[in-house]
Amino acid sequence: MRELTGSEYTDDDGSPTPGLPEALAGYDADPEAGRLPALGVLAGARVLVPVVAVLGEVEYDEAGRARDKTSDMAAVLLRRSDGRTGLLAFSSVETMRAWDPAARPMPVSMVGAAQTALTEGAVAVVVDVAGPVQFVVDGEDLVAVANQWRLVRVGQEQWGWLAPAPDSSSEPTAGEGAD
Repeated sequence: MRELTGSEYTDDDGSPTPGLPEALAGYDADPEAGRLPALGVLAGARVLVPVVAVLGEVEYDEAGRARDKTSDMAAVLLRRSDGRTGLLAFSSVETMRAWDPAARPMPVSMVGAAQTALTEGAVAVVVDVAGPVQFVVDGEDLVAVANQWRLVRVGQEQWGWLAPAPDSSSEPTAGEGAD
C-alpha cells in the first residue's frame, strides 16, 4: 500500500482548475477535436485523488463478533475486466462526491497523479469516472504527464509535447550550450 504525503494545495477549496470544466466540455462536444486541448489543460491542473478507508486488521470480541481493529487510508484504483487498472482522479469535489460522498479528497497535481498511477502499476488515470465528462489519460500521454512534459499547440491544428528544461546543475551534452 502506497503512503500518501501531504499536499502542496493547503488552501484548496475543491473547485476545478480554471479552464478545466470548459476544456472537458469541449472534449465532450467533439472528442476528436477536443481531446488534445483538454489534455493540455488537464496536464497542468490540480486534481483530487479520492482517499478511502481500507480495513486493516479485524479483532473479535467474546461473542465472536468482528470489529475493526485498524484501518488504513488508500487511493482508489479501478480494475477493468481485462485486469488493467487506472487511478481515479476528479476535477472537483462535486464530481468526486457524485462518485462517492464518503471519499476524502487529496488535492495533487495531475503530474503527481500520473506518477502515482505508474508507480502503482496502473495504465491510466481516469478523471471524473462518474461524469459529467469522463476523461482517460493513458499510454504515452500518461508517461509524458508523469515526466512533467507540457502539451502545447504548435501552429493552428497541431500539438506537441514540450519537455521540461534540463536541470541547470547538469553538464550540457554534446551540441548543447555551444556558441
